Amino acid sequence: MLPQSLLSAGLTTNQAPFIEQSRLRGDLYIEQPYELYSEQNHDAWRTLYARIQPRWERYGNRHFLKGIENLRLPVERVPRLEEVNKFLRPLTGFQARAVSGYVPAFVFFDCLRRKEFPTTITIRHPDQLDYLPEPDIFHDVAGHVPMHTDPAFAAALVRFGDCAHAAAETAAAIRDEGERVRRLTSRIKALARFFWFTVEFGLMLEGGRLCACGSGLLSSHGELEHAIESSGVRRIPLQLELVVNQSFEIDRYQPLLFVVDSFDHLFAQVDRLVAWMREGKLDNVATGEPAVNERDLKSFLDHIRDAV
Repeated sequence: MLPQSLLSAGLTTNQAPFIEQSRLRGDLYIEQPYELYSEQNHDAWRTLYARIQPRWERYGNRHFLKGIENLRLPVERVPRLEEVNKFLRPLTGFQARAVSGYVPAFVFFDCLRRKEFPTTITIRHPDQLDYLPEPDIFHDVAGHVPMHTDPAFAAALVRFGDCAHAAAETAAAIRDEGERVRRLTSRIKALARFFWFTVEFGLMLEGGRLCACGSGLLSSHGELEHAIESSGVRRIPLQLELVVNQSFEIDRYQPLLFVVDSFDHLFAQVDRLVAWMREGKLDNVATGEPAVNERDLKSFLDHIRDAV
């Protein structure tokens, strides 16, 4: 039985004692304490779902729309991850796994390699429906997970995990610690940029129609329409060299987006990313955002040390 203080607090982003306690204990992987969701939390989900659904139908890709249908996501309440996984796992082997917060980069990509998607369980406050600088369950489950029902897209995610392993394995051979850190930093930056411009904010052509495949777009009521309709957005075909050297900012609508032809095309480009990682072609990418924080770098260095 959970304490009454937790039961009355809800699972609102940045206001959830259950999450704070999990972090203090060092628990990254957690259970989804469904009884903690407040009526306000369920109302936030209802509002987010109801207002974005017409834009999904207009701007979402057909694989995403099929995924929404296959997952049978509830409209009126926050979904239970066990219910989501019941429909997801038989399709591609992927499953959503609850986490207490930020997942360091290597750990995140290694989860994808194992077909586990680290999933936030809190939900944004009703006053922050339009923008939240960190993921919540609506972004993760309604934005990301429907794409995981498609076998080709799921395979590309697993390949991202292979790419992270390639970055670590080739860095392990670098004896000079300073040079190892410098090259790893560049590789992590390249991987983060590619993931951002494809999985998070990618566009795709579908029968000559431009639509969204990135989860950052598919979970944003405002930016989803802006990405497709605005004359202020540059949309160019995905080119690996451009993507890994392109910086981005997270706190505004994206002014530059890349377009893939299909999920098979995306997989082929991730495959090239792995090859470039092993060939050292990502050791000197352009400076700029995103900054590589100490936890992300440490997660790669820890894997290298543990593998020795």
